[in-house]
Amino acid sequence: MLKPIHGLVVVAVAGLSLFMPASAKNAFRLQMIEQYKLQAVPNLTTCQFCHQSASGGRNFNAFGANVNQYLRANGGNIGVALLEALKANTDSDKDGYADVLEVFAKTAPGNASSKPKQTVAALQASLKKSGGVIQFKAK
Repeated sequence: MLKPIHGLVVVAVAGLSLFMPASAKNAFRLQMIEQYKLQAVPNLTTCQFCHQSASGGRNFNAFGANVNQYLRANGGNIGVALLEALKANTDSDKDGYADVLEVFAKTAPGNASSKPKQTVAALQASLKKSGGVIQFKAK
């Protein structure tokens, strides 16, 4: 009788491991929404903020690849990774706007066709006046 019980335990553990990555990824997405203050911008709250696909997966867009790099460098701490990606002042999608300016303007830093309407200089001034990149620190 022990073998079936062990078999069930193995199946249950394997089943949990299948669900954990999806839960972890959703937790990352929810952290991004809160930390980047995107609650009122539904089109930016999908997995495509960092991934090439709306369902997530292993293929990141350029911004997601940067966040993933910081995630690995910071022991899996998504809050730190999200802030570090903005502090790097990179323009991941090469559209002329640094990622931090795109997040501040509520556009997608991993999508070159999604860019702010304001000029870079105007956004930089507004960002500085509102407290700078540190406003995107995890709580």
